[in-house]
Amino acid sequence: MSARSLLFQLEAAVARLALAALRRMGPVRASNFAAAIARTLGPLLPVSKIADANLRLALPELDAPARQRIIRGVWDNLGRNVGEFPHLADLTIDIVHPEIPRAIASAGKPAILITGHIGNWEVMPQVLARFGMKQGNFYRPASNAAIDGMIQAMRLRAAPGVPYFPKGAAGARAGVALLRKGGVIGMLVDQKLNDGIAVPLFGHMAMTAPAPAALALRFDATVAFACCERVGPAHLRVVWERLDQLPATGNRDADVLALTTTINATLERWIRARPQEWLWLHRRWPKSSQQGA
Repeated sequence: MSARSLLFQLEAAVARLALAALRRMGPVRASNFAAAIARTLGPLLPVSKIADANLRLALPELDAPARQRIIRGVWDNLGRNVGEFPHLADLTIDIVHPEIPRAIASAGKPAILITGHIGNWEVMPQVLARFGMKQGNFYRPASNAAIDGMIQAMRLRAAPGVPYFPKGAAGARAGVALLRKGGVIGMLVDQKLNDGIAVPLFGHMAMTAPAPAALALRFDATVAFACCERVGPAHLRVVWERLDQLPATGNRDADVLALTTTINATLERWIRARPQEWLWLHRRWPKSSQQGA
């Protein structure tokens, strides 16, 4: 047995024990317990320096104590997401503007749902399922197959029968097939994509995935936005918005850029409103942008 296989087995064993313990706690206690650990230890980890650099670039008006409060909040929210994972099916989820998902579900035409790593983003598939949408969601598989299986099992318990498409060529084909049938694709679009397109985010160019815009224009799909806000432990609120119309200049590249710019502007508005709930730990902008930030 290779060292990598042994490490993966050890990781899976630890994950099973941790998930079992969190299940026994119930959703609220598990959320509070995991949050306490994460907000205590997380700010001490090297990855928190990335969050600080991102904040200095995106929100330069904040002083060091304000940035540290946000970073601590980021870890608190992330810990809650971990604690709530075994309880996804049992969380309290409020819906703001439910008429939007109802209209999308009844229309039966292709739709792209845009969201980001805000609040507990894992609840989105079950929210779509609540409205009877024919949906699919892109995801990045965990490198450890055993842990990936645990994650998928918890997701499917919360939203039975909902397909998850792994990022890559095969997943893209599955997503296109679903859109052709009038389905809804959920997409997390707030992380850096090196081969994406440069679009403003907090006043700085950020490499952004053009696929949501390209697919929406290709299928004349409805574009909706859903922001998950944290109300409290095991309690979320999903706020829906809808784009009135797609750009239609006749220049495909210009239209993709315009729609992607709208997507980033919407995400920025959400993040500014609740900065402690966004995943600032990801290196969203090039290092060159952060020199001197």
